[in-house]
Amino acid sequence: MKEFMKYARLTKEQLEEMHQEFINFLATQSITGDEWQKIKKDKPETAEEELDIFSDLVWEGVLNKVEYLEHFSPNQMFLFHITTATIELIAVKIENEAIDITTREGYQWLQTNLMDDAVNIYTSTRAISDDRNKDIFALIKQGANITQGALYGYFKDVVKG
Repeated sequence: MKEFMKYARLTKEQLEEMHQEFINFLATQSITGDEWQKIKKDKPETAEEELDIFSDLVWEGVLNKVEYLEHFSPNQMFLFHITTATIELIAVKIENEAIDITTREGYQWLQTNLMDDAVNIYTSTRAISDDRNKDIFALIKQGANITQGALYGYFKDVVKG
């Protein structure tokens, strides 16, 4: 029975970038380059499974290191700080349809008008589920990007006042 992927298959570009890591992964299973070519040709479903397993391993390694995520839409910004136990959120909502913070101008407006009545900042904290990485991956699938947390740190100071 086919195992289901925990995350998502890496893109062709991502797999090409990780070519050496994939070769090492195959080597851990005693699969040579020639054998891999034969598997791809004769057993494409086995090749697909190997790519899925490798993709999940890569995702697992990446997600283990994630501490901060950001998600922008035209009038909202979600900044996440992921600890071992919680996901802390700082959400910034702009109550003005004319402002689009995904543009340079809109973002500059936000920076200079943080105390404007149209800017609402909310915070919340929720417990991480039993599967921290799955929680993080769900946010990434919704459009969040992994960051170093500079923006989160900035807004955390703003919220503290």
